Amino acid sequence: MIDFKQFREHVVVHTLKELEECIPYSESAVDLLMMTCAHESKGGTYLKQVGGPALGVYQMEPSTHYDIWDNYLNYNRKLEVTVSCLVETSGLHDNMLITSLAYATAMARVHYYRVSEPLPVLPPLSTCIDKKHQEGLYLWQLAEYAKKHYNTVAGKATPEKYYNDYLEWRG
Repeated sequence: MIDFKQFREHVVVHTLKELEECIPYSESAVDLLMMTCAHESKGGTYLKQVGGPALGVYQMEPSTHYDIWDNYLNYNRKLEVTVSCLVETSGLHDNMLITSLAYATAMARVHYYRVSEPLPVLPPLSTCIDKKHQEGLYLWQLAEYAKKHYNTVAGKATPEKYYNDYLEWRG
């Protein structure tokens, strides 16, 4: 398992700041990607799905990877160039979801960015019992968002699994 704090700061935050000219940076996006990694690959434990096609720390399926390129990045030149510059190779391919943490992170962020529903945000403390309730509500909303938009309704995951896997990895 990859160290939570190091992955957050040195991969996720850094990569999302590289994308900032094209996709606004937000702590919600950081938390959502951390939760996705926590659940999908057990915090980077698995780089290839056992018995399935998904790849990398976000367990993105090759069909999703190519769909993002074919139906989104190819029509968003500036973002396409920014994502392409995250890897030093000629010819992008799905194996880079395994070999490049920055590329995998960028692709997972673009996947979520294509969703029209806005990312959940930390609710105002005034609407919560206390800070612990505020954080729990926020993380739960992220878990529901991840289930709906990353795993899909047909997938095996549940919001509970996303939520609990994130808390377990965070420690």
